[in-house]
Amino acid sequence: MTGATAKVESIGAEVERLRDEIRHHEELYYVFDRPEISDAEYDALLRRLQELEEAHPELLTSDSPTVRVGGRPAEGFQEFVHTSPMLSLDNSYNLDDLRLFDERCRKLAEGRAFDYVAELKIDGLSLSLHYEAGTLTRGVTRGDGRRGEDVTGNVRTIRSIPLTLKAKAEGTAKKKSKANEKNDGGELTDIEVRGEAYLARKVFERINLERDEENQPRFANPRNAAAGTIRQLDPNIVARRRLAMFAYDLITPDRRKPFPTHAAALDWLDAHGFHANPQRAVCRDIDEVIAFINRVESERDNLEYEIDGVVVKINSTALQEEFGTTAKAPRWAIAYKYPARQATTQVREIVVQVGRTGALTPVANLEPVLLAGTTVSRATLHNADEIERLDVRVGDYVTIEKSGEIIPKVLTVVTSRRTGDEQPFVFPVACPICGGDVSRPEGEVVARCIASGCSAQVKGKILHFAARRAMNIEGLGERLVDQLVEAKLVRDAGDIYALTLEQIAALERRAEKSAGNVLAQIEASKDRDLPQLLFALSPRHVGERTATILAKAFRTLARLQDATIEELDAVPEIGLVVAESVHDWFHDDSNRDLCQRLAASGVRTELKAGASNVAASEAFAGKQFVLTGKLHSMTRDAAKAFIEERGGRVAGSVSKKTDFVIVGEDAGSKLDKATELGVRVLDESEFQTMMEEAKRDEG
Repeated sequence: MTGATAKVESIGAEVERLRDEIRHHEELYYVFDRPEISDAEYDALLRRLQELEEAHPELLTSDSPTVRVGGRPAEGFQEFVHTSPMLSLDNSYNLDDLRLFDERCRKLAEGRAFDYVAELKIDGLSLSLHYEAGTLTRGVTRGDGRRGEDVTGNVRTIRSIPLTLKAKAEGTAKKKSKANEKNDGGELTDIEVRGEAYLARKVFERINLERDEENQPRFANPRNAAAGTIRQLDPNIVARRRLAMFAYDLITPDRRKPFPTHAAALDWLDAHGFHANPQRAVCRDIDEVIAFINRVESERDNLEYEIDGVVVKINSTALQEEFGTTAKAPRWAIAYKYPARQATTQVREIVVQVGRTGALTPVANLEPVLLAGTTVSRATLHNADEIERLDVRVGDYVTIEKSGEIIPKVLTVVTSRRTGDEQPFVFPVACPICGGDVSRPEGEVVARCIASGCSAQVKGKILHFAARRAMNIEGLGERLVDQLVEAKLVRDAGDIYALTLEQIAALERRAEKSAGNVLAQIEASKDRDLPQLLFALSPRHVGERTATILAKAFRTLARLQDATIEELDAVPEIGLVVAESVHDWFHDDSNRDLCQRLAASGVRTELKAGASNVAASEAFAGKQFVLTGKLHSMTRDAAKAFIEERGGRVAGSVSKKTDFVIVGEDAGSKLDKATELGVRVLDESEFQTMMEEAKRDEG
């Protein structure tokens, strides 16, 4: 061995020693809040490692602590489709709702015993982390639950997120649960970890003080600051703000949960370099869950981070899979939200906003007040009847709260503080935006502007059309829409597709490059699927779920336009009110003209080919199914999807309207009910035969 070779090996050994030491101190500081050395000593270790890596670039690795900081700002974020949707949770705001959730779970379990895991609901933003061969390869925001943004460079700066999985369980491994001892997950190296990124209260306060010194607006709350931070294009800014993350879920690339219990997965995460929130408990029943909720509420203000509730999950991952999900949320989990906190402030003025449907909504502009971690300056008054009921006046002091800790609303007027100078509010008889007539049909509480050319309605409809969950036209935001409508370049969504580069670039503060970017997004939106187009067009009563049902039932915009009320009403889950609303919308001359112009512009008006575009099957279409017991050849979610894709409907209980009950292993009371009502019962093999026949008919 030459002297040079020996020197390089010696430097390599020092580099590895420094990395191990730095990782050790990062975990103590950022995960366990137990630093053993000063910041200056830590910085000296990091500087020494940087010097060695710069002098010997062949020793630099992708998981070195030095890659957490630095790097050039990104030019934007790429969209990423989640391998498994990051669903939201159903919320409960009182203990009765929580007990109803427990009853539903008990019915689904059909006599089988189970327990719960209760965890704190961190007030931050969800992230998905992908590891391959034990190394962090991608970090993605939740986005809309199905598509997020690739923010890997920023995720690498979060020091409570390991860049590589710990090879052995150290420290926290001693706390492994019995379930984890039975199944340690094997050599898990290709995994997806989901967690909640957040800013600690003291970090949030420091950031706002810095923004005060720089004459920048303060962040309203830690959640907004965390969300704004993770989307910074410069990772150096993200590193300085010191985000942290609590891990809350673990899945494998094939969407499998590798442990028999959720508690075991959390223990594994703790043992392999992540930080699962230590304030968690395995609860034998709902009473223990409620006791945990009450204890946490009493200690809430002492936590170093903001929470807005407790998440309750079925502990058994087998039951989680069996219970499945709805279109929006898992059936095996619920979020209990703590009661909203209230505050008192003064009404500065009352203004009336006009939405895309023409609805006139009164809003109170308030003296800013801090409420549940957020600075509130506006609150909804809902409608004219609510103003009359409250007798709220300009100048009044009012008690406000956040409904579900999200939407501020006025609860009561503090009449004892009236001075006599308060001014009653008179609800407008004409549209405050266009001066058009206002109509309030008998029996309805909402007054609406009925002028078709009302600019507020036009703006609202276009913003909705361009929204992420609709046609997802990035860049077509409130400011640009205002300019386009005011310049009379756009009067409805169809005009969006006739815009030119010169028209957009000529608007104030619009450069040719940004105009080109917007046009590229408009062009890309032409290929959105039919459910997104229907949701974007927004006939009354048509939300995302209804749009999807209608798209699958009729498969083209032309067929939907020509559908009768009877045909619409016959579609499962639609109903007469929605059928009449959709029929009326498509038989309005201006709406039909809009649809024709969209089609002529090249906008897709038929359902895309693929798994969701399956012709209705004679055996399934219009039929109602109930699934009970454990299926071995597929999950219940897969069976449900197969039925719904072919025009059937899956219900949760057996009734006279049920056509088939599919029974698996350990079928319970639903089988008894089917027998009692004379409903046809199919075992799993008979159901598979029925599925195969449907597939053959599809060709």
